[in-house]
Amino acid sequence: MIYKMNGRACSCGKRHVMPVDKILIGKGVLSQLPEVLDGYGAKRAFVFFDKNTYAAAGKRVCELLRSGDIFVSEYCFSEDALEPEEKSVGSLIMHYDHSSDVIVGVGSGVINDLGKILAKTTGKPYVIVGSAPSMDGYASDSSSMVRDGIKVSLPSACPNVIIGDTEILKDAPLHMIKSGLGDIIAKYVSICEWRIAHIILDEYYCEDVAELMRSALKKCAENASGLLKRDEDAIAAVFEGLVISGVAMSYAGVTRPASGVEHYFSHLWDMRGLEFGTHVDLHGIQCAVGTSITVSLYEKLKKIKPSREKALRYVAEFDYAAWCETLRELLGGAVDNMIEIEKREGKYDLRAHELRLERIIEKWKDILRAIDEELPTSEALAELFRSFDCPTTPSEIGQDEKLVPVIFRATKDLRDKYILSRLAFDLGVIDELI
Repeated sequence: MIYKMNGRACSCGKRHVMPVDKILIGKGVLSQLPEVLDGYGAKRAFVFFDKNTYAAAGKRVCELLRSGDIFVSEYCFSEDALEPEEKSVGSLIMHYDHSSDVIVGVGSGVINDLGKILAKTTGKPYVIVGSAPSMDGYASDSSSMVRDGIKVSLPSACPNVIIGDTEILKDAPLHMIKSGLGDIIAKYVSICEWRIAHIILDEYYCEDVAELMRSALKKCAENASGLLKRDEDAIAAVFEGLVISGVAMSYAGVTRPASGVEHYFSHLWDMRGLEFGTHVDLHGIQCAVGTSITVSLYEKLKKIKPSREKALRYVAEFDYAAWCETLRELLGGAVDNMIEIEKREGKYDLRAHELRLERIIEKWKDILRAIDEELPTSEALAELFRSFDCPTTPSEIGQDEKLVPVIFRATKDLRDKYILSRLAFDLGVIDELI
């Protein structure tokens, strides 16, 4: 399933290419690692991990490679909580053994993002050994990092090989396993918003890639209840879904198949955590909460009748300077970079807004159809989250419920991606919606 589109010219106009050479998912597949490295002619491996992933699989990886007559140079991050920021990148590069033939990362989210950056910098083959089915970036060619205080997606290398041994994955902390499924369930929103952006802005969209993501989402949802039992088939289904998510992004050449406004809730909570030391949960758990909020907001949006006069008046009277001060209170120093980004993007340009508004009004029925076809009801979503005991409200993950309205408004300013908050702003209903 994962490879079915690779190299194929598509009706969307792209030739879909996945740079991953091999994906191994199943019981005991880690044993194939020496053979995998031999396929690249590797005699020296740079293996890195953190303290937790060393215990989970890093020690086993190093022993396995050494028993296969491969020289291992290893590095363990000392931090208790590794952050995806400049310091971590610098530390990894400074400890990298330049005589190595191949890079092997052992871990999940941050470890993999750092490994992809190192692989792009060095040009060496990169193998990721997953320690938890906790996030969807395994097969993507971008790294979710904090740069100058802002959460950004940086172009990076895609892993050459992804190894998901269910004997390792099933023993991951249960919260991390829930995070992985939470990240997959978020794709309901990302696919919906990809369609909406295509309708309004004529943004690139591929139905085949979207359907690939929907199929993985369906399979994961069907296996949700098995996660609490650490059922290996359920774990494998979630890990495969997470890998497919990255593959879909590679095929599309954009993050649209896997990321929408629900991810921006998570990014903004992360940014506040770095700036003010507020609580931060796992990315997929935060995305699950963001998905719950977003689906309820889309249900409210469906009841709104677009008004050209109301929308034009709202946007004309919008005080951007005052809004920037609100953003500064919410996010601190990172806002300066966001303001600079807006100068280039011009999301608040009045003429551009008029053109978008005309398209929204003209295509309103198509927008509603996309919402109806892609999103579950709030009740169905809540039942799905209950099936694997996943948090669904900000307070359950240590976030202030009172900040949700301003965080939702801030999602439109984080990146130049057309999402629910920008649609609500364009309609002049963002305040009443939240």
